[in-house]
Amino acid sequence: MEPLMKDALSWLYVCAATLVIVHEIDSAYWKEWELFRLPGGIGGFVLLHVPLVALIMFGLMQVKRGTFPGMVLALVLAAGGVFAFVVHIAFILRGRTEFKTPVSLGVLGAAFVMSLALASLTVYALCTEDFY
Repeated sequence: MEPLMKDALSWLYVCAATLVIVHEIDSAYWKEWELFRLPGGIGGFVLLHVPLVALIMFGLMQVKRGTFPGMVLALVLAAGGVFAFVVHIAFILRGRTEFKTPVSLGVLGAAFVMSLALASLTVYALCTEDFY
């Protein structure tokens, strides 16, 4: 993969990952495990994020190397950012009060935009670069 493409994807990945992780920090404040009816309370919620954050970090290493698994993980991260935005906006439209602060909405919106940018550049890279 071209060095410029790897750098652009790496920085988009860092930005998207940062926003998704910050959203997850915000999710702990809003007790998201109750919103999604996840068992284990805060302890289970925190432990659930250990492998998720590790996978995000592993994805960054792979994107930086320009590998096909990195591209797949970039798409997974992008899908997570889009999913978080869509699901929380749907909850808000149904009358839920969580995630309605300017900061929560700003992080969700920024994660959505950055995830769309990451997905777009990743698909472009997959279509134009040789990964085999």
